Amino acid sequence: MKIIDSHCHIDRVDLAQFGGSIESMLNHAKEFSVEEFLCVCIDLEHFDDVFSLAKAHKKIYASVGVHPVEQEGKDPSIDELLKLANHDKIIAIGETGLDYFHVKKDGADWQRDRFKRHIAASNQSGKPMIIHTRDAKADTIKIMQEEQARAGVMHCFSEDWETAKAALDLGFYISFSGIITFKSASDLREVAKKVPADRLLIETDSPYLTPVPYRGRPNSPAYTYYVAEKLAEIRGVSINDIADTTTNNFKKLFSL
Repeated sequence: MKIIDSHCHIDRVDLAQFGGSIESMLNHAKEFSVEEFLCVCIDLEHFDDVFSLAKAHKKIYASVGVHPVEQEGKDPSIDELLKLANHDKIIAIGETGLDYFHVKKDGADWQRDRFKRHIAASNQSGKPMIIHTRDAKADTIKIMQEEQARAGVMHCFSEDWETAKAALDLGFYISFSGIITFKSASDLREVAKKVPADRLLIETDSPYLTPVPYRGRPNSPAYTYYVAEKLAEIRGVSINDIADTTTNNFKKLFSL
């Protein structure tokens, strides 16, 4: 069995719990059958850190993009994104999207403009997008439709079936995180039942959103196992089935 963490921030994981060694962290993940990782960029100031991890480790891939709530750093042009994405280990554009939880909708024109630039970079490069949406589902889908977003994943999905269906209709994948293990996430578990098997991905978003049974502690890619386990329970299949399905989907989406 092999599991892929389709969205994590390895550059931000506190390695103290692994003796300060990324190799120890990766070995810990392997003990849980988690063997490949997409380390996601959230600002250009730390892009080199993310890219260096991907170049140094065969099983780590990376993305390039600026998160919708990042306001202090560089705001990239389409050409800058395309230039930074021009490497085999950079397999995605993002994470990008809209977040009206941290930024009020009425003051978020810059956020919507940034999202559109990322969509253009994705379409021009042929590399799928990683989309973040929080309290902004209608505008997120609307911009994806208007800008003709072609490929990608709705990461750490926590919205309703209507939003999932709209993204699926655009050809996007849906990725579930440790949120599906939370007691309060019964509605989300119902959505997780309905997503077609060939569009499922799993992730940790580590070091954030640690799943049960480790909720409240720092997250790490190893715990993708518990997301897979819970998704298997929700869908009434084996964890091996979820592992195989999501691994194949990851390889297909990112052309690996």
